[in-house]
Amino acid sequence: MARAHNSRVIEELRHRISHLQEGTSRNAAVLPFGISEIDDRLPGGGLSYGALHEIAGGGAGTVDGAAAALFAAGIAARSKGKVLWCLTRPDLFFPAIAQAGLHPDRVVFCEGDKEEDVLASMEEGLSFGGLAAVVGELVRLPMTASRRLQLAAEKTETIGLVVRRWRRQTEASDYGNPTASTTRWRVSVLPSEELPVAGVGRARWLAELMRVKAGECAEFEIGACDAKGRVCLFPVSANRPDTSAWRGNRAS
Repeated sequence: MARAHNSRVIEELRHRISHLQEGTSRNAAVLPFGISEIDDRLPGGGLSYGALHEIAGGGAGTVDGAAAALFAAGIAARSKGKVLWCLTRPDLFFPAIAQAGLHPDRVVFCEGDKEEDVLASMEEGLSFGGLAAVVGELVRLPMTASRRLQLAAEKTETIGLVVRRWRRQTEASDYGNPTASTTRWRVSVLPSEELPVAGVGRARWLAELMRVKAGECAEFEIGACDAKGRVCLFPVSANRPDTSAWRGNRAS
């Protein structure tokens, strides 16, 4: 009896070890930005598949919020396959999303009455396993909800992107609370690229990597997503927004 029991224990341990090794291999897949200065800051050299990533604007304003949405759209555009976009406010300007590389025929929109509907739709989409990315627009992301989304993403190797949207500056303070997300970004609008002639150059953003598991925080001045969802790196300028009020909200 003892030998039979030991055999079952050993077999169960082997199964668990195999499952852990599978998970490690799965989580090794990443989506790189294609810019070494950014990818070198991310474990594995890019944004992890099978993980949840948070993106917010640099304030409660619509301009920074739009930049955050476009940043997320560019990431989704560089993945391969259909994208599920969950939201409660049908105010997404899709021509701009298309200019960031996310073509209309790739996106399935899911509109809910409240944020709980968005969370449920995101979890369902991440658990489905046949999507390139799942995007959700949320004001708040409680720890329990973020864990559920993270676990669902891990099971299917799908990228989960949460775009945090706020109507008031007081709501933005929620971004300092801990979540299970693998990375947390903040995107602020800077003066556009200077041109040698009169005109408006490529939009410029300050992308702050506020949190990354097994990595370090960083800041990058980047050009807005092009028609293929790619960003470029600009030299650091003096035209940065005042983010001192946000510094205390960084989560480790």
